[in-house]
Amino acid sequence: MTEPRLFNVYCDESCHLEHDGVPVMAWGAIYCPADASRAISEAVRTLKAEHGLAHDFEAKWTKVSPAKADFYLALIDLFLNDERLRFRGLVVPDKGLLDHARFDQSHDDWYYKMYFTMLRPIFCAPHRYRIYLDVKDTRGGPKTRKLHEVLANSLYDFDREAIQRVQQVRSHESELLQVADLVIGALTYANRGLTTSPAKTAVAARLRERLGQNVLIRTSTFTATKFNILVWRAREAAG
Repeated sequence: MTEPRLFNVYCDESCHLEHDGVPVMAWGAIYCPADASRAISEAVRTLKAEHGLAHDFEAKWTKVSPAKADFYLALIDLFLNDERLRFRGLVVPDKGLLDHARFDQSHDDWYYKMYFTMLRPIFCAPHRYRIYLDVKDTRGGPKTRKLHEVLANSLYDFDREAIQRVQQVRSHESELLQVADLVIGALTYANRGLTTSPAKTAVAARLRERLGQNVLIRTSTFTATKFNILVWRAREAAG
């Protein structure tokens, strides 16, 4: 019998608003055994120091620049080289095609469905999970509680033994959430077909070099565990 383990799951999202003028929308999660999270966080802080950055520097996709390109490439390598770290993502290439009225749902209803769709392949009995979300806005508290309810109910986890916690954290206080932000940023950038920033293009290219040329823009195979994404298309799904 498999011994239950506890995993930490660090989630973020990109371009999640319904009418923000950006067609691509993405969710993603970096996850690892809970007992490894501190050591990995320390490794990220060490990497920051090696590149002349303060220990409390917040790494994030919007800060990727030529001056810090070497650091962000090293951070991608850290993720790729550590077998304890895995990524699961979901991309919606064109949210303008969504027809919520057809499926009698709000954008928020669909948002929670997509969050579950993104996270579902991570969950595996008899393991336990603690989920950490980046603080986005003043609605974070109710959204966090709703997501916990949706995840637990979808897994028939009514006692919340499997999904132990869904909690907000501030990204500047979580190195692993910063890694999630970086990878999701690269995922969104690639699916938007952008090449406007040489530094950001280099980060996306590093992922392609190590994982495969189409890894950022195509649905992964079932056996892909290190880096697994679903490219979700409205015409292929019911709601």
